[in-house]
Amino acid sequence: MNSSWDAVIIGGGHNGLVCAAYLARAGHKVLVLERREVLGGAAVSEEVFPGFTFSVASYVISLFRPRIIRELELAKYGYQVIPMDCAFQPLHDQHGLARWSDADRTYSEISRYSRHDAENYHDFKRTLTRLSRIAAQIISRPAPTGFRLQDLRTLTEMLPLIRDLEPHELQQLVRLLTLSAVDFLDEWFESDILKAPLSASGIIGTFQGVRSPGTAYVLLHHYMGELDGAFRSWGFARGGTGSVSLACAKAAQAHGAVIRTEAEVTQVRVRNNRATGIVLAGGEEISARRIISNLDPRRTLHGLVGAVHLPEDTVNALARFTYRGSSGKVNLALDGLPDFTCRPGIGDHLRGDIAIAPSVDYLEQAFDEAKYGAFSSRPFINAVIPSLTDPSIAPPGKHVMSCFVQYAPYDLAEGHETWSLQREAFGQTVLDTLEEFAPKLRDHIEHMQILTPLDLERDFGLTEGNIFHGELSLNQLLFQRPAWGMAGYRTPIRNLWMCGSGTHPGGGVMGASGELAAKALLRERI
Repeated sequence: MNSSWDAVIIGGGHNGLVCAAYLARAGHKVLVLERREVLGGAAVSEEVFPGFTFSVASYVISLFRPRIIRELELAKYGYQVIPMDCAFQPLHDQHGLARWSDADRTYSEISRYSRHDAENYHDFKRTLTRLSRIAAQIISRPAPTGFRLQDLRTLTEMLPLIRDLEPHELQQLVRLLTLSAVDFLDEWFESDILKAPLSASGIIGTFQGVRSPGTAYVLLHHYMGELDGAFRSWGFARGGTGSVSLACAKAAQAHGAVIRTEAEVTQVRVRNNRATGIVLAGGEEISARRIISNLDPRRTLHGLVGAVHLPEDTVNALARFTYRGSSGKVNLALDGLPDFTCRPGIGDHLRGDIAIAPSVDYLEQAFDEAKYGAFSSRPFINAVIPSLTDPSIAPPGKHVMSCFVQYAPYDLAEGHETWSLQREAFGQTVLDTLEEFAPKLRDHIEHMQILTPLDLERDFGLTEGNIFHGELSLNQLLFQRPAWGMAGYRTPIRNLWMCGSGTHPGGGVMGASGELAAKALLRERI
């Protein structure tokens, strides 16, 4: 094993692997070190129970940047996403609400509840798609970090994107950046049934309610995903979400990068304010010209470097950067499919995502409980059954059901360590909620995996269980992610960089942080 590298990347999550692939493709000697025995970080596939492969944490694909797929030729290494055709909302009626890729079919579904909303829905999608294209171009650029020449150039490049908007679209953009998800949707729709699942996109991974200001932006963040050029498209990675990470790993290895698993980094060596290498848990030391951390900012700078090496303003800025994990996961191995009372039987409505979000008040009340340190007794649940479209992840005739659950606050009233005692109660609450709409679901469960925010922290290194390496609030975006002066992937320690979701442009399986960090490093001629 070489003792010196051009770049050592800490963490084999998808951003770290993307960064490694770009650096290796440019001819640099790159080493990736992953603590766990599997690659992918939170974008991982694991056979948790015999025959059942779970996308244990991240479970759907949309935000991954098309440019990265092209430039790294990821399709050649196994990247394949199966589009979802439906977003299904079970209700206590005879229909529920299903929104399809087919516009006429969706119009008919929404019309059951509001003709006004059915007629507005197309314009709503068109407006958000246009704004999403603007947002997607902004997140594909480095964030301005100050007032240097290159920062002013970045700002100048962004101005035409906004200038080309129609006046009403610019107004919508401003409102998206300031309003709550519900307030924004109130301007478009009258039906609570439609507004509820749409507003839920504004709270994913945030410790805020659907009526909290700023959540409209998070809605836009999730709206900007695209598959094959189609915006607001989501899908399942064939083989599970981990196949995306493995494709990135194979691309990096094809260009010469070396990847080691079960290699936990415990320290970044710092001398005279310069990072010189890393130390592994077993004591092995590895030197490198650049160290790039795919860990979140707190774990990188407080955990691996230590506050003693950091300027006081950096320590203070990191203290202000909030995580506040608010979600958990429940993964089910089933011997049959759930049967929803409002839409019985097996149908295409089960092949997309299934949102337990019957009303806006339901979602806000779920948040109210979390504010006072309890997991929601009737939570928002976003469930998918990827085995319906990808049978390879479950035994014949059986299925995998993945349930994202919110709210599950990291800080319970009794302390976050209490999660170890609350795990089973949390899992049963999720099943109770699902069975309000799909009775007898428990009869089909062969195995259940429950992940609390504490599990997400311990197993995947997500501080406080936050799935985005830090909240996607407006004060933690662009040049303030993770702090003023560090938005360009640099840290105050020379030769130490960051490439994880705690940097611009933020969380989700998008790969942009890894790509932009690598390209910033290449501009430095490492």
